Amino acid sequence: MEREKLGSRLGFLLLSAGCAIGIGNVWKFPYMCGQYGGGAFVLIYIFFLIVLGVPVMTMEFALGRASRKSPVKLYEALAPKGSKWYIHGYLAMAGNYILMMFYTTVCGWMVQYFVEMARGSFVGKDATGVANVFSDMLANPVTLIVYMAIVVVIGFAINSMGLQNGVEKLTKIMMVALMVIMVVLAFNSIFMDGGKAGLEFYLKPDLNKMKEIGIGEVVVGAMNQAFFTLSLGIGSMAIFGSYIGKERALMGESVRVAILDTFVAISSGLIIFPACFAYGVQPDSGPSLIFITLPNIFNNIPMGRLWGTLFFVFMTFAAFSTVIAVFENIISCSCELFGWERKKSCLINGISLFVLSLPCILGFNVLSFIQPLGPGSGIMDVEDFIVSNLLLPCGSLIYVLFCVTRYGWGWDKFVAEANEGTGFKVANWMRPYMTFVLPAIILFILIMGLV
Repeated sequence: MEREKLGSRLGFLLLSAGCAIGIGNVWKFPYMCGQYGGGAFVLIYIFFLIVLGVPVMTMEFALGRASRKSPVKLYEALAPKGSKWYIHGYLAMAGNYILMMFYTTVCGWMVQYFVEMARGSFVGKDATGVANVFSDMLANPVTLIVYMAIVVVIGFAINSMGLQNGVEKLTKIMMVALMVIMVVLAFNSIFMDGGKAGLEFYLKPDLNKMKEIGIGEVVVGAMNQAFFTLSLGIGSMAIFGSYIGKERALMGESVRVAILDTFVAISSGLIIFPACFAYGVQPDSGPSLIFITLPNIFNNIPMGRLWGTLFFVFMTFAAFSTVIAVFENIISCSCELFGWERKKSCLINGISLFVLSLPCILGFNVLSFIQPLGPGSGIMDVEDFIVSNLLLPCGSLIYVLFCVTRYGWGWDKFVAEANEGTGFKVANWMRPYMTFVLPAIILFILIMGLV
């Protein structure tokens, strides 16, 4: 069976960026900026994105393009006979399933909030009322399951339409809409009365804040965020590498994807901080920022219902772009592993992921007594821990070692593949860094994540 190809380079860049751009860009990056000294954190983050994210992404793209296979089968095409590298292919495939076991639920939250905001459910509610909407949502398993099912059905329906007609076409529309909505929301926030203080807090390097927290901690925080933002290590990028031609060198393409990812992360701070400061709200961490703090702000601003609805459309697109990209990975892996047609793979995986996503939802209500990582934790926390702290850093380390050692694919073959085509190339002076320093940094991230 001939392998499908993406129709355009723009499609490849937007799909890869869509996979990297997720909910973490939108709430975690701005929050960490605020916590770790604003502009100084942004600079350190960009540094690590270049020295960590770009090389690993280039390797993933190269493995995909050279093998023309899904992550579960790429080692069979490239690894030396008799070696055990292929085991990682199965772990990468498992990682995509585990990621979607909780990500479909979070994407469902975004869709539900978009609907509630559009319906005007928050109008007239005080801060406690807004907070209760979130806790009531988590306490209601039936509604959560319905919205998760909507995400799974729409996601696999798009993927079943084919690579070019479904995945590429709709991701392009979604990503362009995402960028436009971001710019509109950012302009609205920046020009709010009192928004200027938020901009200063966000973009002005605060070295005293860095010293207060500890420069080491800020550097590790930036390193972690730069590493995890691109979803490397479970083949999410390898799959799109396998769908492209040889016209462009891969390091240049990795840089472009990293720029798009950073643009969204930085823009989300431009949306969130001026709004928080204009209304005297502390930009807090995690879900509370998105689901409690911001709806409160939208309640108090002119045309707040419109801006709130737009914001959750943006959040839904950010989440959906990742869902569609990872679904594509899952579909491709099962097609190659079991010899299924695309539509059959979509149907079987759609049913499987619906069932697999149930424990995460029930962990917030019916099964809330299960607290595997200590008091206050839930099933979702374990799933997130397995993907973020184990499979992503472990997988990235394996990809790097496979590309740089003679026991794997080897440096020369990796460079030959990565440098084919026009554009920014892997240089020979990078070899010692990629062979010794890069694996050491990833190992450090893995150990820190476990500690």
